[in-house]
Amino acid sequence: MTDLVPVKRALISLSDKTGLDGLAAALAKRGVELVSTGGTAAKLRETGADVRDVSDLTGFPEMMDGRVKTLHPKVHGGLLGVRDNPEHAAAMDEHGIAPIDLVVVNLYPFEATLMRGASRDEIIENIDIGGPSMVRSAAKNHAFVTIVTDPADYDELLAELDRNDGATSLEFRKRMAAKAYALTAAYDSMISQWFAFGDQGKRWPESWTFSSNLKMPLRYGENPHQQAALYIPAGPHAKGIAQASQVQGKELSYNNLNDANAALELVSEFREGEPTVVIVKHANPCGVATRESLIDAWNEALACDSVSAFGGIVATNRALNAVTAEAIAQIFTEVVVAPDADEDARAIFAKKKNLRLLLTGELPDPLRGSQRMAVITGGLLVQDADTGHVTREQLKCVTKRQPTEQELKDCLFAWTVAKHVKSNAIVYARDGVTAGVGAGQMNRRDSARIAAIRAREAAEANGWPEPRTVGSAVASDAFFPFADGLLSAAEAGATAVIQPGGSIRDEEVIAAADEAGLAMLFTGMRHFRH
Repeated sequence: MTDLVPVKRALISLSDKTGLDGLAAALAKRGVELVSTGGTAAKLRETGADVRDVSDLTGFPEMMDGRVKTLHPKVHGGLLGVRDNPEHAAAMDEHGIAPIDLVVVNLYPFEATLMRGASRDEIIENIDIGGPSMVRSAAKNHAFVTIVTDPADYDELLAELDRNDGATSLEFRKRMAAKAYALTAAYDSMISQWFAFGDQGKRWPESWTFSSNLKMPLRYGENPHQQAALYIPAGPHAKGIAQASQVQGKELSYNNLNDANAALELVSEFREGEPTVVIVKHANPCGVATRESLIDAWNEALACDSVSAFGGIVATNRALNAVTAEAIAQIFTEVVVAPDADEDARAIFAKKKNLRLLLTGELPDPLRGSQRMAVITGGLLVQDADTGHVTREQLKCVTKRQPTEQELKDCLFAWTVAKHVKSNAIVYARDGVTAGVGAGQMNRRDSARIAAIRAREAAEANGWPEPRTVGSAVASDAFFPFADGLLSAAEAGATAVIQPGGSIRDEEVIAAADEAGLAMLFTGMRHFRH
């Protein structure tokens, strides 16, 4: 396999003509013959470049509204011919096929066409055929042909030619070929997804191919012996923690991103509400509060469990101001996530050089439909994101006592938080503040007890006369299979309960609630989270 291959002829066909002028001029200066198509050739001529039409090369005009122009043996023979194979060389000579040494191609803007809501016919017309064919041919024959598909690589191409006296190295061609195949794979993936989901409305297509682009390698995974990286989906996707702007701080870790995502997803539930602060540790909320001001919300959220908040993740639904930033900076915090931060807040955080500040802009829509994926041994689990949401009109009171207006508000607040707590999940809340959170236990009774313990510890730490579970509402992410979990909540002082219902022992649990004087609401919806 030849290492250095001189570039004497280049075929250029571009939808995105960024950088074309400079590239063409640099190639012409090096004596490279330019062959081009349609709009690209016209653009080159506008700049004064000497360019040969591809129709002159093939002997056939472009036809069928440009659908057929490069699908020709004199193009693909020039790309695929193995130069040191005598039979290939003889065939090229016999049929007048000239070798093409460099292909510079990018593809029809399928994604952009899709995103602007174009008609089906226009979307179909923006499925590139000739471009991917040339890209694949050139990339396959990278032993002799250089393929460049990204305008960001033009400068590197020219530097490569300068280093090698007008030639490219095999290492460079291999790298560009790999990038080219990644491009065509992602392009075809996007098209296949549109056909399956957008055009045919399939729920679960027989084949689901998707592509992602590397954003950055991470220091390590959940543990130092595990490698990790962050990828961004290719094609249309929602914006979230992966697209947040890191203003300052250390390199983000796998755990930082996972926890920050959990915090952002929860605080986004309150994006239309009053100022809200969420504190997360190991992907579980340990304090959530809604207040009239962000600083008050921070103080209340921290008071819920200041021990777990140490080294945690903070997320807000409002732009950060100086007074809130100053308060957050008083404890060790790994990451702060917010829509924005004013200059004073940024200056305060800048004094904490290791603290990572992530600004998201608009918060994600918690009701936006999407999928969640989990890798299992030998497979991939895919499900809809949990966008389940209940309103007060959908709640069913199953006890003799109806909830008060405040209990109803606290039930809905606790229910919203419980949706983001690992199962089994129990959340006590009072007056828009979590009073205690019990997460990830193997039985619901223990989650209720742990949440009550956290509430008692908070009362002791803050000098309150009683835990905030007294007079609280308690939410359970799934039904109480026995009355014991509910009775544990009553012992902690809860006066209202919100849960899905649906247990074969619902009557037993309802009777226990009535005996304890509780008001209990059924949602008819479960929020398991694993």
